[in-house]
Amino acid sequence: MIPNRKPIVDQRDIEAIERRPYESAVPLRNTHDIFLRAASLFGDRAALIQLHTGAIDETPRVVTYTEMLAGIHRAANLFRTLGVECEDSVVLLLPSIVEAQYALWGAELAGRACPINYMLTVDHMVELVQAAKAKLVVALGPDPDFEIWQKAQALAAACPGLTLLGVGASAVDSFEHQIQAQSAELSFERNPEPDDIAAYFHTGGTTGAPKLAQHTHGNEVHTSWFAGMFYATTEADVMINGFPLFHVAGAFVYGASTFCAGASLLLPPRLGMRHGEFVRNYWKFVERFKVTYLATVPTIIATLLDTPLGDSRISGVKALYTGGSPLPTELANAFEKKFGIPVRNILGMTESAGLVSIEPLGAPRQALSCGLRLPYTEVYAVPVNSQDSDLPARCAPNQPGVIVLRGPHVGPGYTDPRRNRGMFTEDGLLISGDLGHVDESGCIYLTGRAKDVIIRGAHNIDPSMIEEAFAGHPDVQMCAAVGEPDPYAGELPVVFIVLRPGAKVTGMEILAAVSPSIAERAAIPKRVTVVESLPTTAIGKIYKPALRLRALEQAYSEAMSSLITSCDRLEVKGVESPGGLVAEIRVRGASNEVAFAAGIAKALERFATPYQVRWL
Repeated sequence: MIPNRKPIVDQRDIEAIERRPYESAVPLRNTHDIFLRAASLFGDRAALIQLHTGAIDETPRVVTYTEMLAGIHRAANLFRTLGVECEDSVVLLLPSIVEAQYALWGAELAGRACPINYMLTVDHMVELVQAAKAKLVVALGPDPDFEIWQKAQALAAACPGLTLLGVGASAVDSFEHQIQAQSAELSFERNPEPDDIAAYFHTGGTTGAPKLAQHTHGNEVHTSWFAGMFYATTEADVMINGFPLFHVAGAFVYGASTFCAGASLLLPPRLGMRHGEFVRNYWKFVERFKVTYLATVPTIIATLLDTPLGDSRISGVKALYTGGSPLPTELANAFEKKFGIPVRNILGMTESAGLVSIEPLGAPRQALSCGLRLPYTEVYAVPVNSQDSDLPARCAPNQPGVIVLRGPHVGPGYTDPRRNRGMFTEDGLLISGDLGHVDESGCIYLTGRAKDVIIRGAHNIDPSMIEEAFAGHPDVQMCAAVGEPDPYAGELPVVFIVLRPGAKVTGMEILAAVSPSIAERAAIPKRVTVVESLPTTAIGKIYKPALRLRALEQAYSEAMSSLITSCDRLEVKGVESPGGLVAEIRVRGASNEVAFAAGIAKALERFATPYQVRWL
């Protein structure tokens, strides 16, 4: 076992680490140190294994830790020759490929990195580029599977002075060609301090003023160093990481955490888990590359459950780690039963460099638990109405409230400090917006969300993006967007609208008209429901909890539609309980209640929201 890398199993392990000085427990000051250390200890080991086609017999691209450090240095040297200084940023519009790793960590060394979701609209990208004060954009060149290059060219045209570098754009001018012309040794002196800004990460689903979360080098080092200690990762391990680097899970939770342990990262083809052939051969790749850890979201767990194992031998897989959206207990149970692979849950936030808590591999999974806090951090609940206070009162163990946190992983806030209100307090607390509690053993449980954000897969969607688009339609009088439970994505956005008097248009016609103005495809609603009025509070504010209940009823009724003919009456009633939303399934006239209950369980097994059956 490498010194300072003993696995974390319970709260006692965390407290034992905390009895040591921080500098002794975390021997890194910045993200560059991660790769200097890894190249020194694991130089010839594979850091990255890049797949290209999804064919099981393909020859992958393998990059050792020594080669990865050289690639990072070459990228940093190139950025400096192109004018990037410590406070300048480099925008990345790249899928998960080797060059994206070089660009990300090289940008953090030369200046600051700003990975952006390449599925955003160009107008939205322009706002983010301007907020980040970017000098360069590194983007994937022309590719039939992506529109990245077209967007990057439009972005460069809209931002005078912005230099565009293409990955694979041409043999002479490509990013790859230009970094190969640079030295593998760093040509400038820089040793970032832990408090220096390393990156800006876009928090998905904003409109108006851009919302870029700032990360310091210390923030990113903290989550990267400790994550692998919960996973019990060693240099002999291999992690499949299909997350893009504009997502904190891809960069730190499953990325840099792997590099801290000297393990190998297996990168799927550029389309990630949207690559059909790779998904069909998933278990064969697990066997071929001796994969020990799977990194997913609940959506992918559901996909893998339907992916035949065949004769693949996967006994070496230690765990599947998931996060980004609620983990349905039955989904986790089904996966563990079918494949014999333990499932562990993670709670993370972009504003805390990707992590709040992790379920340790060495401890049993607990339903609805998100595990234990990281060392040297605080995570606790505060009463729902007190989180705006600088010194909010703490809830007692098991008492529900809003989860807040503080520690070396919590960033300094957004690039626009006006956006900090309601998220960051003056004394360093980060308000998660999640409802939950912490028990006596330190385990963190979530029961719902105090904020309106819709979580589709692992992607956060601000409902105001949807609402502004619909409100601009001349036939819409009022509208409200909420998340509807989905068995694969966790939630999908839906919108409820009130039409203006005399309007004859349908909901789907309005959806077709406004969809082009919604900045993110992931935010386009699954359904539009026309209603006579929207529920409101006593002061006239739209009451979204009532709409979430209605969305829950719609989703569960649709999922159980095949059972309607087997009873006299089947209806769903959404109920607010102290533990969060519950679907009450009301059944009358089922000839065989045992069989009918089994049918309900099958229809709803992949939904996260709990349900209860009431026989009438």
